[in-house]
Amino acid sequence: MADKDRPVAIITGGSQGIGAGLVAGYRERGWAVVTNARTIAPSSDPAVVTVGGDLQDAATADRIVGAALDQFGRLDTLVNNAGLYLSKPFTDYTADDYATVVGVNLTGFFLLTQRVIAEMLKGSGGHVVNMAATVAERANSAVPEVLAALTKGGIASATRSLAIEYASRGIRVNAISPGIIQTPLHAADSYAASAALVPVGRVGQVSDVVRGVLFLESSPYITGEILHIDGGQSAGH
Repeated sequence: MADKDRPVAIITGGSQGIGAGLVAGYRERGWAVVTNARTIAPSSDPAVVTVGGDLQDAATADRIVGAALDQFGRLDTLVNNAGLYLSKPFTDYTADDYATVVGVNLTGFFLLTQRVIAEMLKGSGGHVVNMAATVAERANSAVPEVLAALTKGGIASATRSLAIEYASRGIRVNAISPGIIQTPLHAADSYAASAALVPVGRVGQVSDVVRGVLFLESSPYITGEILHIDGGQSAGH
């Protein structure tokens, strides 16, 4: 029998990196978690339900929301962590590159967030946390990432729009804007060079992002915020 008083978080991209850290962070606070990745193994923790599938598929969003409601009877927070980064010179991007990045970063966000907010409106509200990116605000000619700028910049704008649209109905919407974070997405031998781009002189850790998300989670008067966790990159260089 589910504990109906225990809050429930949906976390996408939970198989590794920041997503796995977020699953652990919410569990440490006593939350139940439903987490998704394209391929993800079942969890041995009865308070963690895994749902495999591509977020570009509307059926995957339905299964994620259904798992939260069927297994735990509620949903309180959505963390849209799943994302894809592909760095190329602008003229080298292909139509397939465009479709893939937009599909993961925007279509998946749209389909799942729409379904989650619809459920939150039936209850007492909730919280949505999105993943933007500092690269969308401060371009670097050495690292061309126009598709990240296009999609993650859109996520930041959508965060503010949704925060205002639902502020009076008990739903908060915030975003994290990470810089260079040490995850499996980046080659281990790239960190020294990457640190030179960061004012504090080091790349970020998964724990830095997890603490930021949990700060927003525990701050009920904050909505529409884009919290930069980037070692000062957004401020300048």
